Amino acid sequence: MKSSHFALTSALTFAFPASITTAFAEEVLAEESPTSILVVGQRDAPIEIEPRGLAVSLGQEQFAAINAFNTEDLMKYAPNFFVRKRYSGDSNGVPGFRGTHSTQSARTLVMVDGFVVSNFLGNSFGFAPKWGVVGPGEVEQFDIVYGPYSSRYVGNSMGGIINITTRDPKEAEAFATVQGMVQPYDEFSTHDSYWGGSAEAGFGLKQKDGPWSLRLTGRFFRNTGHPMTFLGLIPVAGSGGTVVTGAITDPEHVRATADGTGIPGAPGNATNPYFAAQSPARITQAQAKLKVGYDDGNLTGQFLFAYWHNEDSQTAPDCYLRDAAGVVVCEGRVRIGAQSYTASGATFSKTVRDEVLAGLKLAAPLAEDTTARLTVSTYQIAKSDGFTSNGYTTGVSGGAGTLARQNPTGWWTADLLVENKSGSHELAAGVTANAYRNDQTRYTLADWRSAAGKAFATQTFGKTRQLSAWAEARLLFDALTVTGGLRYDNWRAYEGGLKRLGTGAVAGQQVSNRYASRTDDSVDPSLSFEYRLPDATTMQLSLATATRYPTVGELFQGSLNGDGTFNPNSFDPNLKPERSHDANLLIGHDFGRFKLTGSAFYQRVRNTIFSFTGFNQNGVLTSNFKNIDLTRQFGFELIGEARDWPFEGMDIDLNGAWIDSKTLRNPSNTLAEGVQFPRIPRWRINGNIRYALSDAVQASLGMRYASRPNTDLFGQQRGDTFGFTSELFALDARVNWTVSEAFRVSAGVDNLTNDRAWVFHPYPQRTFLVEAGLRL
Repeated sequence: MKSSHFALTSALTFAFPASITTAFAEEVLAEESPTSILVVGQRDAPIEIEPRGLAVSLGQEQFAAINAFNTEDLMKYAPNFFVRKRYSGDSNGVPGFRGTHSTQSARTLVMVDGFVVSNFLGNSFGFAPKWGVVGPGEVEQFDIVYGPYSSRYVGNSMGGIINITTRDPKEAEAFATVQGMVQPYDEFSTHDSYWGGSAEAGFGLKQKDGPWSLRLTGRFFRNTGHPMTFLGLIPVAGSGGTVVTGAITDPEHVRATADGTGIPGAPGNATNPYFAAQSPARITQAQAKLKVGYDDGNLTGQFLFAYWHNEDSQTAPDCYLRDAAGVVVCEGRVRIGAQSYTASGATFSKTVRDEVLAGLKLAAPLAEDTTARLTVSTYQIAKSDGFTSNGYTTGVSGGAGTLARQNPTGWWTADLLVENKSGSHELAAGVTANAYRNDQTRYTLADWRSAAGKAFATQTFGKTRQLSAWAEARLLFDALTVTGGLRYDNWRAYEGGLKRLGTGAVAGQQVSNRYASRTDDSVDPSLSFEYRLPDATTMQLSLATATRYPTVGELFQGSLNGDGTFNPNSFDPNLKPERSHDANLLIGHDFGRFKLTGSAFYQRVRNTIFSFTGFNQNGVLTSNFKNIDLTRQFGFELIGEARDWPFEGMDIDLNGAWIDSKTLRNPSNTLAEGVQFPRIPRWRINGNIRYALSDAVQASLGMRYASRPNTDLFGQQRGDTFGFTSELFALDARVNWTVSEAFRVSAGVDNLTNDRAWVFHPYPQRTFLVEAGLRL
């Protein structure tokens, strides 16, 4: 651990609230704010999702101080929260709450204007929410709720819920934003600067004396992300091979794995030198969105259509090796001194995806104090083609490779709600449904760049659906609010299977393995007590259980062994659902210019679904989803928010969290028992300071810190280099200049001190951003 980082961030977090509490003890509000203190962040807008448990609402006040390369950046300083974002334009940005592992994507429910964009087709970094359907310039509000404390939401809210609210036009309006960014990068023998930029624009129309509104937006984004993987040489017996120079041995890697066991996913032993960096990812994204609104004072409606095009091209591996003539060597048998090695893995690839979101929302009164709302949406991956070469030489020459194609793939969701609000009680009930379908086929290619002449290799497919009914009652007393709820879920997995080419008597023919259909159901209650004291202090205790059912990918995304035979251990169609018991105690006090919130949380999960990574009998790396019998997390959060302190025009948001997340029972391998769950730090501290230097100029400083966690389930892999999850410390700075009422320019830098951090892959190094915005 970098002790200076930890000492600084800890001192700031815990000294800051204490000093301001004293300063404002005499400034208690005479009347409590209409916004519950349980909602931290902005105070002038209602939260759009049920705020039981810790709830955070972020708006323009916070957004103006953030270098938002992508939409998910707008949450980067939220309490006890992070997004696993490796570079700008990363499609694998999984959010993490509290003790949620950064690949447990199926534990977060993410919505845009109430329409689901969480990718519950799988549960890993490859199934991140579809952030790209929204540009940062069209976001009005981010709402975040920690934990599954409302019966309204599916069990995938076990980690938390995020809702992105986009702007509704109030009159005729237009905006445009352009960005430029650069990341000077230096790691091992890779030295380069990676450039990017974006252009976003849109306009909105509001019918002057009518119910209709329209908003049309679009964004074009291009960036080159730094290399994600560094490739190691594999020792081989015997002599021979091209004599080369330029290989890099990472001393931190050798120190961190002194036992010589290496790390999962890294070829060979920890002492083996790196011979190349995998190609930087050249990302091109295009997004367009249409939002039509209707509000006649009685009936309200919204139609949303979003299109997202994404290209990821990786065709320039950075090869370190040179032969005696100075020629690049990136593949084959090589020799360094007396040792011979094999260099392999520097492939070329290109992935092209087209995706669409369509949603319709209607709300109308049924009777006095009673309303009904219907929400229906679908997200479809219309095209997903991933081309990969078999190696470096075939990549350069256009030789053999593979194609991974998804189609048809996507999901449907529906939600019908009836709500009554009358005086001392609020009653709500509803039914929800979702259906997910995944179908992926792999082909072999004569030319990795073209699908022409493709030959079938394997196919995996499957479906899940979930039908639910829920009810909640909220009883309002003088100072006490009691909310109780109950949710019933019925789940089914069906039509799952794997196709492959047969061997022996059926050689060359497609052979199928079909899995039996499964059904399951669950009942999950929730209960919340909120007590408001007369001195602007509020306490809330929230209790709940939740059931998170396996995804299509966890159940059916099987694979083959290295010899082409079916690998029955690469997945588990009999996975049990995750079942959690949750509790959250909140105590908050509003001093007017300062608000302090403390939180204690607890979660116990039976049958945690986790991906175990290892090598099979043929030396092929596989990831197998299995159930862990029992895991548990608890911790504490402290959140301080100051406005106009200690100087007029200065705002401060600072939060700290301590997390204890452990595997309690794991009969399949007891070495994991009692060990801190991987990728969960003990400490996480985020903060943001904003200061108005003048009426036109605002400066801000942000901080993100996480202590170094375990990399693996057994606590045996801890390091500060590639292949490990390391400590994170980043300072971000930004300056906004409002040139006129309509025109703004900004400049900023993320990771100001150029601190190196890793989430197996490297996080970004120091990155500069310039931005100009026009709003009419």
